[in-house]
Amino acid sequence: MGSQLQKRGQKFIKKFSRVTTKAGEEGKEHIKENFFARLRHVSEVKLLILEWGLLVTALILLAVAQAFWFANSYSEDVFSRGGSYIEATLGDVSSMNPLFATTNSEKVLSRLMFGTLATIDYSGHTNIGLASKIAPSEDGRTWIVKLRDNLVWSDGEPITNEDVLFTTELIRNPRVNSIYDADLSNVKVSSNENGEIVFELPATYADFISALDFPILPKHVLGNSDPETLIENTFSSAPVTSGAFSFNALQSTSKTNEKVLYLSANPDYYKGRPLLNSFAIHTYNDKESIISALNAGTVTATAELTEADRDLVNAGLFFEKNSSLSSGTFIFFNSKNALLKKPELRSAIRQGINIDKLREKAPDTVALNYPLLASQIKLTNYPAIPSTDIEAAKSKIQEILGDERPTLNIATVNMGFLPAVANEFSEELKTLGLDSNVTVYEENQDFITNIISTRGYDILIYDIELGSDPDLLPYYHSSQTTSGGLNLSNYRNALVDDLLLGARDTLDEELRIKKYESFLEYWVADVPAIGLYQTNLTYYYNRNARTFSDGVKLVTALDRFSDVTDWAITKTTKNKTP
Repeated sequence: MGSQLQKRGQKFIKKFSRVTTKAGEEGKEHIKENFFARLRHVSEVKLLILEWGLLVTALILLAVAQAFWFANSYSEDVFSRGGSYIEATLGDVSSMNPLFATTNSEKVLSRLMFGTLATIDYSGHTNIGLASKIAPSEDGRTWIVKLRDNLVWSDGEPITNEDVLFTTELIRNPRVNSIYDADLSNVKVSSNENGEIVFELPATYADFISALDFPILPKHVLGNSDPETLIENTFSSAPVTSGAFSFNALQSTSKTNEKVLYLSANPDYYKGRPLLNSFAIHTYNDKESIISALNAGTVTATAELTEADRDLVNAGLFFEKNSSLSSGTFIFFNSKNALLKKPELRSAIRQGINIDKLREKAPDTVALNYPLLASQIKLTNYPAIPSTDIEAAKSKIQEILGDERPTLNIATVNMGFLPAVANEFSEELKTLGLDSNVTVYEENQDFITNIISTRGYDILIYDIELGSDPDLLPYYHSSQTTSGGLNLSNYRNALVDDLLLGARDTLDEELRIKKYESFLEYWVADVPAIGLYQTNLTYYYNRNARTFSDGVKLVTALDRFSDVTDWAITKTTKNKTP
């Protein structure tokens, strides 16, 4: 049985070997006939082969591109929570108590760390902040304020009416010497049975809501402090706060007066927790240091430079955003000067200078002829400003001066286009037969104390805030000619005083319009100042950051923080919702 199986196996192997040998020989003949024999015909069809090869390659590339397109169509890069934003600011921080904020650095910290009863909203108008309600009485002499529910300090304590009453008392206390005392000095403040705060004014003030844009301090922390030494309290270096960010830590740098202040996102902020985890303020002593920090990439953004610094900033790293402010640059004539006290001389100077030439020194700005903005109030009648007539102006000036050849002292600050404008104005005066000296100061507390407060100039070229609502009393009412006032021209006109008080004291919009139109008639005739241009905020920020929205209307530069909860520095990929 075994031998038979062996014989059958051997026969099968021999048969299989013959079949495979025959198949191999036939395969060789087939390859030789159908492949190698036909290779000589390749040259005849090489163009067709190339075309098919290109077609196949194109189809593969299209398939890959389509895959990427579909992937991108269902996902996008979006800003997300996290990261730290570092802003460069000018000026030292000697106190974080917002009642004493004077430098730009201190003002930025105040805005980020402390809530206010009223605040500028996205539309550029004063609206509610920590308050849920701000309403005037019919006569505008009593204002009712109610706080939002569930407000808390950064230490977890509730924000109450007692904090508001305590803060207003501090502001009105002359021993505190706060920067907010002007609009609250004669105001009575109390709480009523409805849990509301009542502000009683000595007279109607149509725009009193803007006076409520002051930071609230915690009574439970500062209630037992001596007002005279409030600035020395430990609160100034480690404050309890209520704003979008809370104080975390302070780091001094190797340079004198340079600091980095680290703030953390406030999860209990009334507008919601910011997207940013933290916000750092890096203070600098001068613009040159800020420019170096920007170009080195050590800071995210700054609002301390202007369009004039554009060529110094690395455009590859930073975007530039320009936003109009409710501020204006003016030429102020100091009426304490014996010659400039004469309206006819001021009028002759205005008639003789080429204002367009001055404005050319401030490119990308909007001309400003009057101290009122269209965004503030809709006037229908504007007085005409006399046209330029150099020869007539020279003749008039010669008649006024006679043999006198006084030298006028022109003061300005080292900010933006102001030095260039001041020097051009000096040249314009020279063509009219008037000599002048230009002094450019650094804009700091010394300048405010020694130049502004003392009116230490004959002519001042300066930028002033005009506000969200028209109120020109601080700049042109005779009561503001004191060292603490802002009547930079020392302008006095009893009729103008009545008009400005009347405009402030009425809630009737039509009546306010008439009063301000009458005021402008005097302003143009008396020439206490010459309008030049509306001021811009120039903001340089890292290309990978999201900062304030283009739709936010700014009154002051600090209003850029009105939507700071939406600022971001971190991105992530997110699938789109179909």
